Amino acid sequence: MTQLEAARKGIITEEMAYVAEREGVSPEFVREGVAAGRIVIPRNPNHRTLTDFKGIGEGLSVKVNANLGTSYDYVDVEEEVEKARVAIRYGADTVMDLSTGGDLKEIRRRILEVATVPLGTVPVYEAEFRAAKRKNFFDMSADELLQVIEEHGKEGVDYITVHVGVTLKNLEVYRNASRITGIVSRGGGLMAAWMLHRGEENPLYARYDDLLEIARTYDMTLSLGDGLRPGSLADGTDRAQMAELLTIGELVERARRAGVQAMVEGPGHIPLNEVATNVQIQKKLTGHAPFYILGMLPVDTAAGFDHIAGAIGGALAGWMGADMLCYLTPAEHLGLPTPEHVKQGVIAFKIAAHAADVARGNKRALERNRRMSEARYRLDWEGQFALALYPEEARRLKEERGSRTKACSMCGPFCPMNLVEAVLKGQARMELPVT
Repeated sequence: MTQLEAARKGIITEEMAYVAEREGVSPEFVREGVAAGRIVIPRNPNHRTLTDFKGIGEGLSVKVNANLGTSYDYVDVEEEVEKARVAIRYGADTVMDLSTGGDLKEIRRRILEVATVPLGTVPVYEAEFRAAKRKNFFDMSADELLQVIEEHGKEGVDYITVHVGVTLKNLEVYRNASRITGIVSRGGGLMAAWMLHRGEENPLYARYDDLLEIARTYDMTLSLGDGLRPGSLADGTDRAQMAELLTIGELVERARRAGVQAMVEGPGHIPLNEVATNVQIQKKLTGHAPFYILGMLPVDTAAGFDHIAGAIGGALAGWMGADMLCYLTPAEHLGLPTPEHVKQGVIAFKIAAHAADVARGNKRALERNRRMSEARYRLDWEGQFALALYPEEARRLKEERGSRTKACSMCGPFCPMNLVEAVLKGQARMELPVT
């Protein structure tokens, strides 16, 4: 029985109770959200190391995903395992293995071993890899792709990105869209090229019922990928993106009827003035399915600092209602990220998610920020470190630039909070400490 099926029967599962406790909401609230399809809990029972269950959706805190995985040019399994550890250590709520080079099955097994949070994959990468090694990518069959998906389910993958909305009909819309950057989704591009070369419908769309049966068997959450997402601001919110979203909305309903959890992936490169519109349209067309966004990236020109630019867009999108942010790293658009890049990306997007939680009125986020302000006013450094999102980093910076007074070394004896309070209490002293 899937989480969705249990919720519809009025059953509060162990995972629902865990999510409720972590989120500070009632178990019944979580159950109702899962039953309605507004919340998903990616949880494949075959993922033995999964202990930190995550609820993604409306009424819950904004989550962050970290992408990992090898490439054609760089295959270092130990580094990818380290990336997974780093991502989880710095707060990633889920991780995705997007490997396209090396022994994909072994890499996935190794990452699953250390993934205490849900793991996602993009099965078409492996299906393409197998076909390319045998002959060429266009030799991939529908049966082969579904077989790979089943294997991922057996191994314990919790959610899979499937670009089911890339249909022949929607590709016609894309071909008339006059885009600057074309198709930038790797999975969407692979699927589109396969379809156009063979003149056949997307196998996952044509055999969606078979896909749903596999997903239901392993309670794998479907992450309905935006294969036609915009890869530049100029292409944002265009007809191709919207046509695919309309199709995805229908697929969400079919998944729910089949007892399969589903969330929807979104853009992408979107200017700030269109972020709210994108979130609102997605929620409306998909029956308020959880929205998992890639960025959003509000500028095309931040190469080397896309994690910062993406966090700006992600914070706004989270405030508007996006439910999970896929991080970007400093290496986005430039190369395969290192473990340090992963760290920087997770930190930037966890801050963005926290900012969104505050804007959405999340009670726990608001309380944490209030307590931090009180600790700052008291110059309670241990209290500040405990409440900081990254205590070790805060402590390190404080100690590196220490002060001869109780205040930090920025203001020292001229700390305005202490100075004004001292004047009000008649205790002000204007002389400096002896050096």
